[in-house]
Amino acid sequence: MGRGKFRIYLGAAPGVGKTYAMLSEAHRRVERGTDCVVAFVEHHHRPRTEVMLHGLETIPRQEIAYRDTVFTEMDVDAVLARRPAVALVDELAHTNVPGSRNAKRWQDVEELLAAGVDVVSTVNIQHLESLGDVVEAITGVRQKETVPDEVVRRADQIELVDMSPQALRRRMAHGNIYKPGKVDAALSHYFRPGNLTALRELALLWTADRVDEYLQEYRTEHRVSKIWGSRERIVVGLTGGPEGRTLIRRAVRLAEKGAGGEVLAVYISRSDGLTSASPKELAVQRTLVEELGGTFHHVVGDDVSAGLLAFARGVNATQIVLGVSRRRSWQYVFGPGVSATVARESGPDLDVHIVTHDEAARGRRLPTVQKARLDRSRTLWGWAVGLVGPVLLTLLLSGVLPGMGLANDVLLYLTLTVAAALLGGLRPALASAAVGSLFLNWFFTPPVHELTIADPRNIVALVIFVGVAVSVASVVDLAARRTHQAARLRAESETLSFLAGSVLRGETTLEALLERVRETFSMESVALLERQGETEPWARVAAVGHRPCERPEEADVDMPVGDHLSLALSGRVLPAEDRRVLGAFAAQAAVVLDRQRLVGEAEEARKQAEGNRIRTSLLAAVSHDLRTPLAGIKASVTSLRADDVEWSEEDRAELLEGIELGADRLAHLVGNLLDMSRLETGTVRPVIRETDLDEVVPMALLGVPDDSVHLDVPETLPMVAVDRGLLERAIANIVENAVTYSPPGQPVFVAASVLADRVELRVIDRGPGVPDEAKDRIFGPFQRHGDTPRGEGVDLGLAVARGFVESMGGTVTAEDTPGGGLTMTVGLRMADDTPQDPSAKKST
Repeated sequence: MGRGKFRIYLGAAPGVGKTYAMLSEAHRRVERGTDCVVAFVEHHHRPRTEVMLHGLETIPRQEIAYRDTVFTEMDVDAVLARRPAVALVDELAHTNVPGSRNAKRWQDVEELLAAGVDVVSTVNIQHLESLGDVVEAITGVRQKETVPDEVVRRADQIELVDMSPQALRRRMAHGNIYKPGKVDAALSHYFRPGNLTALRELALLWTADRVDEYLQEYRTEHRVSKIWGSRERIVVGLTGGPEGRTLIRRAVRLAEKGAGGEVLAVYISRSDGLTSASPKELAVQRTLVEELGGTFHHVVGDDVSAGLLAFARGVNATQIVLGVSRRRSWQYVFGPGVSATVARESGPDLDVHIVTHDEAARGRRLPTVQKARLDRSRTLWGWAVGLVGPVLLTLLLSGVLPGMGLANDVLLYLTLTVAAALLGGLRPALASAAVGSLFLNWFFTPPVHELTIADPRNIVALVIFVGVAVSVASVVDLAARRTHQAARLRAESETLSFLAGSVLRGETTLEALLERVRETFSMESVALLERQGETEPWARVAAVGHRPCERPEEADVDMPVGDHLSLALSGRVLPAEDRRVLGAFAAQAAVVLDRQRLVGEAEEARKQAEGNRIRTSLLAAVSHDLRTPLAGIKASVTSLRADDVEWSEEDRAELLEGIELGADRLAHLVGNLLDMSRLETGTVRPVIRETDLDEVVPMALLGVPDDSVHLDVPETLPMVAVDRGLLERAIANIVENAVTYSPPGQPVFVAASVLADRVELRVIDRGPGVPDEAKDRIFGPFQRHGDTPRGEGVDLGLAVARGFVESMGGTVTAEDTPGGGLTMTVGLRMADDTPQDPSAKKST
């Protein structure tokens, strides 16, 4: 029996309707007479999904006892015994209860498929194993239940179930996915619009790639060589010349004109490794095409035109972009050129664009590469073998091994010439060939001890010896020098690549960069020197190593960077070829220095601007808001001291209560002002300790009425690393703000939960809410939203709360409450050694 067919409904997010779509397909198959059963479907108490199960045969589930609890899983044996034509298996990434037949549900599905049963299943994009890190970075939740990508890729059919984030959130708010008690938390966390949009993009891209794989498989199986223009794929042919950048930008503009356009830059190199391309220019072009969203490919082929066309057809490209040939007019006698050949042989299904550029008809220029040199010891050994070796060999052949024959003598002298070339290069080898030919003529060619040669055949042998010796010496010398040169250039390229990458990513400080220079060139010290003018003295900006230089004149190597900056190295004198790499280091050091100074200046300017704004706002607040409670206190005290009015006990109590409330308000305002001052001056020094959140939150709520807050904080939440006093003050400010703006009779909901490696505290109110553009602004000092009346404070509560929480490494954000209102989320760092068990809850 053959393997069963596998169909998967892939969801962009939970709740988009995967199970509903699967059950709808089952009903259609049953109506057509297909034997279809429900092996395992989880409806999650969703009414519409539960209704779709009516009319379908369901295989009873297997009950498994685990830790005093009974769980139900799919009964694989029962499904195999029933042997239906089609089995519905929901939640492909599910982990089975210990004691089940298999550890994962996808392994159960593999058994059904192997038995010839067709399977229809569901899975969400976040459960694919390769996307685990990406999903965690987006949502903050690590998916514990995953399925290998290869299992999903092997499916015969994959259908994407998609829904816009707005529609999915409406379904959630209407209670179609989760119970009402979980809706607010879900919408505020996993089901945020940004999370859903990112997950949707992941699902669309993953499905598009799978569709492209299906297309390539079909074309390969059916040997389709004709290009199918399902989407624009533009191949750019690069030669390593400077015109490549123009071609890449032109191809990107062509791709942008069509939806889903893709750019593939390809460089065809000869199989023998000989090329006139500039490695530096190719690296620049590779970086450019990748920055513009394309890909770079390196293909080996002796025929550039054929290789380019084969690559284009292999990737199902629709267009090729080439540059006008750089050859001069007279060079066309050797052939039509790559551009013309590709255009002629491309056929009607592949468009070829010939792009003009500034390098057209200028001829090909070989890259200038400094000639490699062999080291001194190898050269000396080469000369020794080339000059002394023939003398010793002559003594050996004359005294110890006489009569070996001229042919053998020629081969032995040729061996010495090759050895001289391997060790010392071309010149020692030529000297060895010259000395060897003279010795062969004088000692071993009749008549001996004369420079004349009696037999013409011996003349031919000596000429061939000299020719072969020179040829072999040239090839061996070139190979040795190329090997030395390649090793050096590779080391240089790796050094420059590391340097450029680290600096561009902002990972290198100035001191670390100078230390890298010292290690690379084996120097004792490296210093970056600067002066303000031509006549000003040099000052050391940064330095590493022992006894760095104070002036460029003291250095063994001085690398100027402009007129007022210099890189000074001490330890040894560098050869000329090393100065090219040193120049790159010096230029990068100048860039790092400028960047550090700009960052410092920007930060200082920001602090000054913020300080000016704070001072201006503080003066306005003191002149208005602080006078309000003072005016009330003064009025009440003046009234009590008046002799012409006889106050009753009730009036007196009311006036005293007003004095007390005014003093409390004044103390609160002054406290916030002092806290804000501490934050602005950077004097807040939190003392971080492990703290239970359920002990801090109730203390922070002592200042609000008991019936105005509903608290839901689990006792078994992980401990958080915070300063208890600062956290208590921050939570108090946030809750007081929420209570102030909540309508009468609507309590504020305070709840806590675990999200990844953080603990989140949510303060949810049903007030008027805040528009998206004002959500960050409300955390600034002296900010009010909308038409809130003055006199209620100096608007520092949320600013102080965010400042305190951020000083402890936490975050405070504002989001909309589903159904109206504002949700303030406080994210706190979890203590490292705290166990995570957020199962138990308490509610007050």
